This record gives sequence, structure tokens and C-alpha cells, in this order.
Amino acid sequence: MRETVVIGGGAAGMAAAVSSAREGDHVVLLEHTGQLGRKLLSTGNGRCNLTNRRQEPSCYHCADPEFPGRVLAGFGFRETYEFFAGLGLSFRERDGYLYPRSMKASSVREALLSELASLSVDIRTDTVPVKIQRSKDALLVKTADSSFRADAVILACGGKAFPVSGSDGSGYGLAVSLGHRLKTPVPALTFLKGTSPQLKKAAGVRAEGRITLRAAGQVHCCMGELQITESGISGIPTFQVSRYASRALAEGNPVQAELSFLPEYGADDLPGILEERVRSLPGRDAMELLTGWFPDKLAAALLKKAGIPLHIPAASLAARQLKSLAAAIGRFPLEITGTGDFSQAQVTAGGIDVSDVDPGTLESRLVPGLYFAGEILDVDGDCGGYNLQWAWASGFLAGKQGRS
Repeated sequence: MRETVVIGGGAAGMAAAVSSAREGDHVVLLEHTGQLGRKLLSTGNGRCNLTNRRQEPSCYHCADPEFPGRVLAGFGFRETYEFFAGLGLSFRERDGYLYPRSMKASSVREALLSELASLSVDIRTDTVPVKIQRSKDALLVKTADSSFRADAVILACGGKAFPVSGSDGSGYGLAVSLGHRLKTPVPALTFLKGTSPQLKKAAGVRAEGRITLRAAGQVHCCMGELQITESGISGIPTFQVSRYASRALAEGNPVQAELSFLPEYGADDLPGILEERVRSLPGRDAMELLTGWFPDKLAAALLKKAGIPLHIPAASLAARQLKSLAAAIGRFPLEITGTGDFSQAQVTAGGIDVSDVDPGTLESRLVPGLYFAGEILDVDGDCGGYNLQWAWASGFLAGKQGRS
């Protein structure tokens, strides 16, 4: 019987342990905290967005764009659905987003724990691996007070995001000590910090919009509900582009954002639309002109950005003032000065360089018998179940260890 040691008891580690045990291996699962699946419990605001029916290459990010797709080809939405259905879960689907029917992440964790128990996986919590040694025919995993001989070791230690859950980046050191290279980890799926005295006055407002981020010579756009905060901008569209801001800022490059609060209209069309609105709404003041489009706090911020008194008669606004207001609405500039740190990020961008990992098996090209799964690798996904899908797919592939 093959001996497999899985290091890391998160989503990817549990998937890898199940996969390996189903292949007939004796599996030891090492987790350095006191509980498996702590980060899993917080996903989807505690509801656990398991995966997403929409699976496209653009939903995953990696220095090698083809790497995630080669892994996901063998374990995608259908396989995830069937796996968890086989564990007794039923589902609720919303616009392609798949959740457990209970809408509780604890249901997913309990299903995985039950399967690990039924497969007799040896779970060791509060156990910290400190070293992996190579020998002629095996790998040796050493902890503070014991050691484990293994035919295969699967590193599924996670990244650095949300460290309160146990994701502290400790797995990187184990991989680097064996010759692997590290793409600098940065926070992803987090908020952006930006300076704007006018926008700050609208803190707490949520509004449909579009964020356009310019970083390191590239442009990234996303639409949805924007959330204005005291320090900048948040919301899912912001999260989706935050990885690019984090990377650019870490490399010393400037980052600018442009916000559109009427994304259904082209910015160049807005002056004419405002002129028509003034004609069709006689007797209104500037604030009233924007009523129905924006919450009052946001309307006031936009008018102040344009240098327009809040209660000036709308009919008295000159063409240049309407043009300034259109620019504030459709192209509100925001210099990005920072992002949320790892404690405020949902996932890590960066990680172990995939060029030294076989995408067909997730085995190290440098150390035979060493495999990788989950966020420890330089792969991150968009909001919407993609990071968990990556965890399931990479965990199951690593656990199979090249066996069909």
C-alpha cells in the first residue's frame, strides 16, 4: 500500500486526501491548526459557493495562462457536482453559482469530514511540518516531534490570504527548500484604497457602476455593484480587478481607476443626455436633476467633483458645467494608493511557479513524488466559486498521482 502525506487541511487538502484514499493509499492528513476546513467555513459569506457553471479560461489567472485549464479539464463543474452529490449534498443554483441547498458552508465541511472518516484517513491536527527530506526511494516529512515516511507528499498548504484561518504562507518555505521558485504573493479579491475628498463623503453608498483599472500598461474593466468606503472603493467589481492593482503596486508602478456611475451610457454621450434631462425636468435644481439616478450622498459628491452648487437651478447650468458633471458621472478618477492586506483578502495571487509543475499530474518536475494542490500554486480565480473549483480540481488531480 502506498503511503501518502497531505500537508494542509483546507479545501484542496481534503479533496486530495479523499482522492488519494480512493486510489487505495494509506493517507495521513497534516493540519497545523486545530480544525480542518476553517477557511472553507467562511467562503461565500458562510454559504459556500462551491463552483460555477460558467467555466472559462478568463476566470482563472496564472503566469502560464494554459496551466489552469489543463488541470480543470479533468475535473470541472460536472465532476464537482457529482462528487458532492455522492456525499449526500443537494444544491441550490443561482445564475450558475452552485451552493449547498442548506446555504451553509458547514454542510460542505461535514460532508468532506464524513468521507475522510469513511476512508480511514489519518487526520493529525495541531501538527506543523517543518521539513521535507528526499531519500533514495521516499520522502520524509518531519514535524516538531515526529516524522512520516511517504511515497508521495501533496503540498496543499494554501496561500497567505485570510491568515486567521491558518493560511499563513508556511507551505512556500517547504517548497522553496526543495528548489521550487516563488512568484511573489500579493492580496487578491480585496478592496482598493484611493484618495478623493468628494467621493469620501459618499461612504456607505452602493451603486451600480463600472470600474476601469489602469495598471502596468494594461486596462481591466468590470461592472456590478460598487461600494464606496471611507478609504476608497469596494464591491465585487473592485475585487475582480484588485489582483492587478496589488501586483502593479508591489512592483512600484502607479495605478489609476476610473469609475462610471451610469455605465449603460457612453461617457461621451452623457453631456447630451444631461442637456435633455434638464429640458425634460423644468424647475429642478442640480440635486433634483440627479434624483432617480443616484442616492443623495453620491449625487452631492458628483456635483462637488464638478464644482456645481447643489441647489443651483438646473436650467442655469452652462454647457461647460454639464460637461464637467458628465465627466464626474462617467469618468470619475481615483488614484489607487493601496489595497486591502492579506488579512482583508479572499485569495492570494502568486505562489509556487507552475513552470516547475507538471499540469497533467501536478507532480513537481524537480522532486519526484512531490505534488501541489490549491492556492499554494500561482493560480487564482475570480469571485464566484472559481477558487474553490480550483481547490477541488487540483486536489483530486494531485491525489490521483498520475493514476488513471
